[in-house]
Formats: sequence, structure tokens, C-alpha cells
Amino acid sequence: MEINGKTRVCGLIGNPVEHTLSPIIHNTLAERLGQNLVYVPFPVEMGKVADAVVGADALQLLGLNVTVPYKSEVIAGLKEIDALAKDIGAVNTLVRTDGGYKGYNTDMEGLYRAMMSDGVKIDGEQIILLGAGGVARAVAYLCAVKGADKVYLLNRTFDKARAVAEEVNHTSGREVIIPMHTEDYVTLPGGKYLAIQGTSVGLAPHVEDVVIADDAFYEKIHTGFDLIYSPWETRFMRLTREHGGRAYNGLKMLLYQGIIAYELWNDVKVSEEDAQAVYEMLREHFI
Repeated sequence: MEINGKTRVCGLIGNPVEHTLSPIIHNTLAERLGQNLVYVPFPVEMGKVADAVVGADALQLLGLNVTVPYKSEVIAGLKEIDALAKDIGAVNTLVRTDGGYKGYNTDMEGLYRAMMSDGVKIDGEQIILLGAGGVARAVAYLCAVKGADKVYLLNRTFDKARAVAEEVNHTSGREVIIPMHTEDYVTLPGGKYLAIQGTSVGLAPHVEDVVIADDAFYEKIHTGFDLIYSPWETRFMRLTREHGGRAYNGLKMLLYQGIIAYELWNDVKVSEEDAQAVYEMLREHFI
């Protein structure tokens, strides 16, 4: 692609951003769709996210993704926020409008599209959700609005789990999220669960770390979905498979949240053919 005076710029703000695979998603899509667009990461120092948003607007950047630790902090600097992002309390995508940026959350729908593509359903499921951070809060909301029967929210800090449960239950209008101490997994009702690993535990280079190591826990899981994608197979995934369950990583969530952001910025619809082509390029980094 030729970069010229008509090239539109999108990017990622966060800290750190050096590890990101998002440029592969957006620059590949721009090339495949024949759009004059380039995507780059922008590291933002702590306390300067509001300045970054003002600067991006002044530079007329078409759009931004937002990653940790700014998904909630960035909201204060936005002109407008989408209803879903407001309910979740986190923004990961900014779309430039007249006078500022509108914030969206594509993490939730990205995860849902990823799970659907792997044949993993939420409706009617008994779900274990590990973690109560920003991403886990979005997952909890997704499970509530997509018809999960019960979501057992396990977190080592119970008060944080309880706060997320109360917020999501209130926002979704359903009493579906049940907060628990992580170690209380032994009291879970019998049966098989869909388990979603929503913490940073197990990220490279700490690839042998896991929130729960007990074999008895993994006997309860029919499907494990780890939001981590590096390493390609986490210990959580490996233990799930060793006990007879299916297991998936978070690379497709990364893919689809990026695709939805790209669609918002450019008012286009990305085909599944293009999505699959980008996914194969992402996979090359782990094979």
C-alpha cells in the first residue's frame, strides 16, 4: 500500500502496546479491502490518556483501539459513549465524530462471534467465569444478556466479584451472576460447565501458572475458553483437554473485536473469507 496525503490513520493506545498483534488485523484488512488506511500502536504514559484522546482528535485520527489499563479511564475524555459500552463500563474502540470521539466496546461481541465460530454456546449454560477485572466484567455481561442459566464468578477478592455481580445483575435485569471466592469452587453444584478464563494468569512468560490447579476442578468442565492467546495453549487449556473437555484460546476474540472496530471506522462489512485470511496470518505467530 502506498502511504500518501490521503492515508487515514487508526491505532492502539495503551501501556504497554509493543506486544500487540492488532496491526496485523487492520493493515491486512485495509490491504484486502483496498482501503487507504494504516494502523499503528501508540504507547501512552500513565495519567496522559485524556491528552492522547485530545491529540488524536487534533490529528484527525479516524479511530483508536484502547487496551489496558485505560478501558475505563478513557471514558471521561469522550464526547459520547455507546449504550453497551456504558453498561459494561469499559471502552476499547473510539470512533471519530464531529467534536470528539464516541466510545464502543467490541470485546463482548468479539468474544461472542469467536465462541459461535467454534460452536460454543452460552444460552442455557451453567458457566464458571474466572476473574473479575475489566474483560471479565464484559464477559459476565455477555453471559447475562445472551441467556446463560447461571454464571459462577470466581475471584480471589470476593468483594470485587460481588461488586461485578451486583452491577451486571442490575444492568442486565437478571439475577444470574453468583460471586464466589476462588477457593470455593469445591462447592459448585454437580454437572458440567462452560468455563471462561478471564484473568491474565498464564500469560507468557508465566505459561505454567493457572488460577486453579486441582484436577477435580477440570473434571467439571465440558468446554474451556481462555481469553489468553499467548501461549497458544495455556495450562488451563491443557488441563481441560486432559480431563476430556474441549479448549479454545482467545485469538479469535482478538480477531473479531478488531474486525468489529474496523467495520465501525470504515462503515464496511468484513466477510468471513477475509476474517479467516486474517486469522491464518495471526496463527503464523504461534506455529
